[in-house]
Amino acid sequence: MSYPFQINSLAQYHADYKAAAENPDVFWANVAENFYWRKKWDKALDWNFTEPKIEWFAGGKLNITENCIDRHLATMADKPAIIWEPNNPEERVRTVTYARLHKRVCQFAQVLKNNAVKKGDRVCIYMGMVPELAYAVLGCARIGAIHSVIFGGFSAQSIADRLEDAQATFIVTCDGAYRGEKVIPLKAVIDDALIGNKTVKKVIVYTRTRTPVSMIKGRDIWWEDEMDIAEDQIEKNGVVSFKAEEMDAEDPLFILYTSGSTGKPKGVVHTCAGYMIWTTYTFVNMFQYNQGDIHFCTADIGWITGHSYILYGPLAAGATSLMFEGIPTFPNAGRFWDIIDKHQVNILYTAPTALRSLMSFGDEHLLGKNLTSLKTLGTVGEPINEEAWHWYDDNIGKNKCPIIDTWWQTETGGCLITNLAGITPAKPGWATLPMPGVQPVIVDEKGNEVTEADEHGMLKGNLCIKAPWPGILRTTYGDHERCRVNYFATYPNVYFTGDGALKDAEGNYRITGRVDDVLNISGHRIGTAEVENAINMHSGVVESAVVGYPHDIKGQGIYAFVIYNGHHGDENLRRQDISQTVAKIIGAIAKPDKIQFVKGLPKTRSGKIMRRILRKIAEGETENLGDITTLLDPDVVAEIKDGKV
Repeated sequence: MSYPFQINSLAQYHADYKAAAENPDVFWANVAENFYWRKKWDKALDWNFTEPKIEWFAGGKLNITENCIDRHLATMADKPAIIWEPNNPEERVRTVTYARLHKRVCQFAQVLKNNAVKKGDRVCIYMGMVPELAYAVLGCARIGAIHSVIFGGFSAQSIADRLEDAQATFIVTCDGAYRGEKVIPLKAVIDDALIGNKTVKKVIVYTRTRTPVSMIKGRDIWWEDEMDIAEDQIEKNGVVSFKAEEMDAEDPLFILYTSGSTGKPKGVVHTCAGYMIWTTYTFVNMFQYNQGDIHFCTADIGWITGHSYILYGPLAAGATSLMFEGIPTFPNAGRFWDIIDKHQVNILYTAPTALRSLMSFGDEHLLGKNLTSLKTLGTVGEPINEEAWHWYDDNIGKNKCPIIDTWWQTETGGCLITNLAGITPAKPGWATLPMPGVQPVIVDEKGNEVTEADEHGMLKGNLCIKAPWPGILRTTYGDHERCRVNYFATYPNVYFTGDGALKDAEGNYRITGRVDDVLNISGHRIGTAEVENAINMHSGVVESAVVGYPHDIKGQGIYAFVIYNGHHGDENLRRQDISQTVAKIIGAIAKPDKIQFVKGLPKTRSGKIMRRILRKIAEGETENLGDITTLLDPDVVAEIKDGKV
C-alpha cells in the first residue's frame, strides 16, 4: 500500500501545512479519499468553538474496522497485523495476520450480537495486554458499540465511577493479567466494582492467568465458550463473514476517561471518521512509516496512545504493530532491547519516564544488544528532558535514528506537534512544529495572543489551538456543557490545551507543563482534586492539598500536604495508610510520592488554598513565594517550609 498523503520533504511539509490552514475542507477531503467509504460525505467540515460544534465528513458512511482490516485482505491477508510479545519471554509469541485478525474480530462481534449488544451500547473493557483486547475493541467498533477501555491499574471504585457515567451494559475482562512478577486479579476487581451496579447485564471473561474467579450465573460468561459458538456462525465453507455495521462519520467510536481539574473523570468522546483519518495520517507522517516496518509502541491500550498508535492508526495504515504484555524491567532492565533484536523492530515509541527508569539501571543491560534494525525513535506522554534525549540518541539510536518528540492529549485523538522523522528538524526537549491542520496560538492569561518575545527571543504563555483538526474530541460523554467549560470557555474561539508553551523564532514549540490543576505523572494525567478527594476519604484526614514537583524518573511526582486529626500513631504508618486509601479509591498510579503533615494550609480570606505557594515549597523554592500578607494565616507558610519532607 502506498500513502499518497505521506510528506517526503521539508518543502512539502511547509506546502501541506499552508494548504491545510488555508483550505482545510479541501485538504482533508483529499486525504479522506484514500479510505473506504460506504457513502461519501456531504460536507467535509462544519464547526464553531462556541457551542462547541465540530463535524468532519458529515453524512459520510463507513465502518472503521473495514478500513483497519477488510480492505487489506486482498493484498495483505498473510501479513502480520499484530505481533504479541508475552510478559514471560519463555512463553510463545503470537503472530496475528490480517486474515486471522479479521476472523477473530468477526467472531467477537458475533459474540456481542449473541449477547444482545447493539449499536450505541457502551461496553467497558478491562483486560491485560493480550491480543484478545484488540479483538474486543475492534469487535465493538464492528457492530457500532461504543467501547470504553479502562487501564488495568485502576481500582474498583474508579471503574464503578466510569461504569456509572457511561451507563455501560457489558464488560469484557480477564481472570487476571500478568505484569512483571505480579498477577493482577482483574475479574475480582470487576466484581467489587459491580456491587450496587444496576446497568451491567453481562461480564465476558477471558482466561489468561488461571486465577480462580467467581462466576455469577446469568451474568458471567466465558470468552472461550462464546467464541466457539460464534465461530460456527461466522464461518461457512472456510469463508469468514460478519457484515460490519454502517456508521455515520460523526457516530461515537469510543469513550476514554481522563482526569480533569475536578474530582470526577471526564469521558472524552471520539467519533469514527475524523479520528480514523487523523490517527492514520499522523502515524504515517510522524514515524515516516514504510510498508513492512515493525512498529513497537510500548503504551498500554488503556491509554489513548495505545488506542491511536498500537491499534487504529497502524492497522488503518496496513502496518505491523508489536503489542507487549509486560513491563520494561522484567525479567531485567534489558527487556525492550531484547524485544527489538528478537523481532527486528524498526520504530520504537515509548515514554520519557520509561527511558529515565532504564537509564537509572546503567548501561550494562545494553551490552550485547544489536539494535541496528531501528530506524525511528519516538517519545510520548510528557516533554523529554535533554539528558534522556541524548541517552536515547547515543545508546539506542546510535546517533543514526531521528527522534520524534510528540505532544498530544487524550482529547486530541492523535499527535498535534512533533518533528517528522528525518523530514523536519529535531530540537532536543522541543516538540518542534505543528502537524498540518493544527494551528497553535500562544495567549496570555487574558486570552490575548502573545506577540512580543521575551529577553530570550521566546513567546511564552498558554497553548491554545484556533481551528479544529479531524481528531479533536467532540464532547464529554453525557455532559456537553462540561466539554465547553473545560476546553472552549477559558478563552474565546480557541481550544485551550491546559498546557503552557514556548515558541522560538523558527516556529518551534516547547511544552512547559500543565497550567491547570492537573498533574502529569509518568505521562498520565491525574487531577489534583481527584487525589485530594481520595486522601480526604481517610478517616484521620481533615483536609489536604496536592501539587506536583520535579521527579527524576516520573517527570512529575505527587506531593500531598495533609492536615491530620490528632498526633497518635507512627507517622510513616499514617503515610502508608493514606497511600493505601488512594490506591483503593483511584489506583496505585495516584499514590502520593511525598506526604507532609501540616497544621494548616495557606488560604486566602475567602478560603481558597494557595497551591502556587505549596508548589514552590514542594519544588524546593523557599524564598520567592510572593506576597503572603493577604493570607488568612501567613505564619502557616513558615511552618510548612520548616516541615518539608
